Amino acid sequence: MKTVVQKFYADVWNKHDKSVIPYLLRPDFTFRGSLGPTKTGHAEFAEYVDFVHQALGAYQCDILDLVAEGRQCFARMRFSGTHRADFMGFKPTGKQVEWLGAALFSFQDGLVADLWVLGDVHGLLQLLARNNE
Repeated sequence: MKTVVQKFYADVWNKHDKSVIPYLLRPDFTFRGSLGPTKTGHAEFAEYVDFVHQALGAYQCDILDLVAEGRQCFARMRFSGTHRADFMGFKPTGKQVEWLGAALFSFQDGLVADLWVLGDVHGLLQLLARNNE
């Protein structure tokens, strides 16, 4: 499971390679992202990945801690990128943004069935506001 989570962040997010999604996520995969939306299935999730990459250039997800137990993995994360398009109601600044978060992965048959992400959105919004002053 840890390998799947590491590949998920390294390939899908850090390399923006959506071709690996079917090999990591169940077709009926459910996703609740820290930025708000809930998505179901590969296509909806791929759109979310594109949205984040469009808004944040050089988007990066760094795993700070990774714990597995039973059919679940928990990751403490740092998310970062360069603010290059409208994002969360803020105009692009070209400045670096980052925030911390936590992700809970639930597995079924070796694939991710559900992912619930909680991020420090309050801190992110404060940073975006400061960058726009």
